[in-house]
Amino acid sequence: MFYFANMEISKEKLKKILVGPGHITSDNFEEASLSAKEKNIPLEKFLVEKGFIDDANLGKIIADEIGYPFVELKKANIEDISEDMLGYIPEAVARSQKAIIFKEDKGILYLATANPDNYEFIKHLEKITGNKIEVYYTTPFAIDMALRKYSGDLQKEARGLIQEIKKDASKAEEMVVKIVDLFFEHAYTNIASDIHIEPLADFSIVRFRVDGTLFKVLDFPKDLHDRVVARVKILSRLRTDEKAAPQDGRFNYEIERGGEVDVRVSVMPTTEGENVVMRLLMQQGRRFSLDNLGLLESDLRKIRNNAKKPWGMIIVVGPTGSGKTTTLYAVLQMLNDPGVNIMTVEDPVEYNVDGVQQTQVNLKKKLTFATGLRSIVRQDPDVIMVGEIRDEETVNMAVDAAMTGHLVLSTMHANDAATAFPRFLEMGVEPFLISSALNVSIAQRLVRTICENCRESYFLDEEEVRQISEEKNFLEMIKTISGKEDISRIRFFRGKGCDLCGNTGYEGRTSIFEVLEITEELRKLIIEKSSSDSMRKKAMQEGMTPMVYDGISKALLGTTTIKEVKKATKS
Repeated sequence: MFYFANMEISKEKLKKILVGPGHITSDNFEEASLSAKEKNIPLEKFLVEKGFIDDANLGKIIADEIGYPFVELKKANIEDISEDMLGYIPEAVARSQKAIIFKEDKGILYLATANPDNYEFIKHLEKITGNKIEVYYTTPFAIDMALRKYSGDLQKEARGLIQEIKKDASKAEEMVVKIVDLFFEHAYTNIASDIHIEPLADFSIVRFRVDGTLFKVLDFPKDLHDRVVARVKILSRLRTDEKAAPQDGRFNYEIERGGEVDVRVSVMPTTEGENVVMRLLMQQGRRFSLDNLGLLESDLRKIRNNAKKPWGMIIVVGPTGSGKTTTLYAVLQMLNDPGVNIMTVEDPVEYNVDGVQQTQVNLKKKLTFATGLRSIVRQDPDVIMVGEIRDEETVNMAVDAAMTGHLVLSTMHANDAATAFPRFLEMGVEPFLISSALNVSIAQRLVRTICENCRESYFLDEEEVRQISEEKNFLEMIKTISGKEDISRIRFFRGKGCDLCGNTGYEGRTSIFEVLEITEELRKLIIEKSSSDSMRKKAMQEGMTPMVYDGISKALLGTTTIKEVKKATKS
């Protein structure tokens, strides 16, 4: 039997090794310490979840300080942890001791643990297994990722609960609650942004959106569909008796192993039943910074310079799901200071930012972007963020605010940075007002990043060369950036596919950008109502890096694939 204390690294030691060398500020450390204590979460895990420090960096710093080798379990291929390895430590013990066997070789068990000084536990493990134990330090955050191996896959767990219902119908309500809980636990573990529950003719399916792509993770009997939807409605405080009209709701979900997810729910009636889409807004790792968005140094400098201006407008354009709001939050984070009054009106408020007054659009209460903006300007703000400009009233108020001493940040649906100008004109803004108010237009798209665990270099085959050669602009830009005429001799990168990335070859996403700074020459073109093509050409002459250029550069560096860049830029 195992009975051992949980001996995590002390707060005092953490403060010494993180605050002293400047990895984190004293104020941030104390803030995190209080919050972690309130939520009963290990401090080092909380620091990572709130984005104060990267998990791998934290692990290396702690491991160096306490004198143990560090293992980044994400790269140690968690999927290779076998059932036999799991069998050495019971699940309850593994969770309480924050320890897991991640490798076995010639009578040696390699133990990853957040408590490497727990000698009594380690010696007992050696005794009962008859193996030598090699101890590695890893973070509680990484341990949580690895411990999912005990749970198995979602399909297997859900099947077990469904069998319980078939054996005893009286357990249906209890089991459906557990099934829905499984959706959230596995979505959180896999860092999914959305959960789809979709009714088909004979059964229902569940799909997760991970890194922008939907993956089927489960199917279940159709006769359970209404019960599952009812459970989601109860959590969201929606009407369970209304099945013919769309409904929207929200709720907070507490993850069993620590962590919180803000869930936005949309229920839509279809011919086969009610379709449910849940957007998961995870606080994990959301301390936004312009430095880690993937901006070129020259573009980063343009945004920073314009964000420091006391008035004017910064607009971020792109389609839905292109990361526009994340960029705005990063600008807000840079501007966030006790001496600056920052206020927002958003739909929805995706992430809470300490020190920023955030307002949620509420159509039932007649609180729209326009009415919210009208009220905000009476609150003496220095910086205003409007979630989206989509109508004439909002755009005119935003431009007026930008002209009267406020820095206004917002988003807009447009194809590229230059297309923002005709969009303003379409909504009735006079050209001279646009030219005076707008400081910078940022366009962006999201592309998937190549899995580091299975990345390989390769040369384009004949078919790929032919497809790229058909798109002259794309072809010429590749030649320009690479400095090679024969694109079949250019080394690109891709992911082979492995267990760690679900055999997709991708893990995570980054952005590709173009940043158009408004110069005197461009102001003249705006006043003359020149076409977006003319303004784009002038901006490129003045040094604007096109989005496709940024994407190809990242593909050549091995950050993403040329296929992703083509898809994102639709070249």
